[in-house]
Amino acid sequence: MISRRITPLAGILVGSSLLLVQPALASPPALSPSALSPSALSPSALSPSAVSPPVSQAEKKPVAEGSGGAVSTVDLDASKAALGVLREGGNAMDAAVAAAATLGVTEPYSAGLAGGGFIVYYDARRKKIHTIDGREAAPKAMGPASLEGIPFDDAVTSGLSAGVPGSVAQWELALRRFGTLSLRQALRPAIDVATRGFKVDQTFYDQTAANAARFKDFTSTAKLYLPGGAPPPVGSTFRNPELADTYRRLGRLGGEWLYGGALGAEVVATVKKPPVTPGATRNVRPGLMELSDLKAYRALERPPTKMTYKGMDVYGMAPPSSGGSTVGEALNILEVLPEVGEHEYLEASRLAFADRGKYVGDIPGVPLKELLSDGFAKERACLIGERAMPHPAAPGDPDGMYGPCQAAPSAEATETAAEGPETTHLVVADRWGNVVAYNITIESTGGNGIVVPGRGFLLNNELTDFTFGPAPGDPNLPAPGKRPRSSMAPTIVLNDDRPLLALGSPGGSTIITTVLQILLNRWDFGMSLPEALAAPRATQRNTAQTQAEQAFIDRYGAELTRQGHSLVLNPEIGAATAVEFLRNGRLQAVAEPTRRGGGSALVVSERR
Repeated sequence: MISRRITPLAGILVGSSLLLVQPALASPPALSPSALSPSALSPSALSPSAVSPPVSQAEKKPVAEGSGGAVSTVDLDASKAALGVLREGGNAMDAAVAAAATLGVTEPYSAGLAGGGFIVYYDARRKKIHTIDGREAAPKAMGPASLEGIPFDDAVTSGLSAGVPGSVAQWELALRRFGTLSLRQALRPAIDVATRGFKVDQTFYDQTAANAARFKDFTSTAKLYLPGGAPPPVGSTFRNPELADTYRRLGRLGGEWLYGGALGAEVVATVKKPPVTPGATRNVRPGLMELSDLKAYRALERPPTKMTYKGMDVYGMAPPSSGGSTVGEALNILEVLPEVGEHEYLEASRLAFADRGKYVGDIPGVPLKELLSDGFAKERACLIGERAMPHPAAPGDPDGMYGPCQAAPSAEATETAAEGPETTHLVVADRWGNVVAYNITIESTGGNGIVVPGRGFLLNNELTDFTFGPAPGDPNLPAPGKRPRSSMAPTIVLNDDRPLLALGSPGGSTIITTVLQILLNRWDFGMSLPEALAAPRATQRNTAQTQAEQAFIDRYGAELTRQGHSLVLNPEIGAATAVEFLRNGRLQAVAEPTRRGGGSALVVSERR
């Protein structure tokens, strides 16, 4: 059996050591008026170029260790934007919003102002975890049958898939509640990057090329992302002056410009009548969004999920995300087992996903307390034996009345769903001990493929995260104003109310297994955090086959196959980002060394 004993611890211009941290300091004082003035926080004063780190940090690198604050994102410009805010006296939430907006420039196929996301935030002064739900929502006109019978790919590239965007409302709420900057100030680094441009890397080129067939079918998208009819070449400078202008106006006018104002009207017009290229043969369905849907949207503060694993408190995002409950349930199951290895990891994930599918969605009465209870975990854990259980696994009954083990029912195999590198994740910690773990997304890579004309940003296709139906009783069927179930799992781990670790990843429903696997790598398999992120991955989501990276198959495939698992190749799973709190106030920021082109980890000071 593969197992280890559990142990303690020319420019083109057309158109996601386990040690205690020192006691957290108080939250930052409000920045002085001079520090918050436009001159002090102008694009030249607060931008990745102006506050760029020393030469030693000028290159993208996956690991940085130091003090004073830390950042990990998938992109160097976004990490520099956050670091610049921290160095200018901003706090973790200020920096997170600045980084997210910058990712809307440099990672536009994964993030943007027309998307949504989830924030998990640790408030060092109050020693409390907060979460902010900025998930996109269905328009009032959408019902349970709105997506029935539509091929998935057709639904993605359409106005019908566009949910009411939540990112801007989330940014404003986050800054108002926990930040020190205005939205206008937080957007300035992103404006600077959009104006001066960024270097096209292989990942950006590949993602553009993979979407070129649908991008060319929309005049606005082709103009922006296919200059001269082709993706911008690697090494060229890509600028987005339209997005820079949009950000400037958004900073000046505020979220009302989107939520009921002129920008919102432009979004609605694009959704209802997509700018299809003359002669294109694609069947592009119009959407259902109205300006009234934008006016009605609110970002929401929600209680976090919480469970305890080996004495550490693991906090995550509650519904409409399934991330917190599913990661938490799987950890609870694993803690019951006498030993944990790759087989046990896959089986616990299988069971947790079975329960996710049955019970979790944006509906009243999700049994979170029982899904995360020790009793339910014991009842589920007793189904795990030496061989892979029949699949798909049946959901359990989180009713609070738990008895002896019952035989696992058998069922017919199901095909493994395809997953891509959708979404992005960032982590920021500041000098006062505040921490942000933030997933932001426009759903599929490239969203619905439609750029709002003249505005420089793509629309999301978040509504394809709903169950298409017919599926009576499914908790994730569409409904007016409902938010589609998410797999995003921004996670913060505390010990004695102090932060130990913050992490998350992109990757559709593989986000959950990526976060879970990193936690096990770190705590159960004795890896350092950089090793835990770099290790090969596999993802079991209650499907007939387990997707796995080649290195995982090479290392574990033979024995797992003997145990009844069926492994199939997935070339790349996730793109995690994380920050760990070390001794004496030091921080270790960690990003991917290779996945998705590698990430960018930075710290305010590398002095030892």
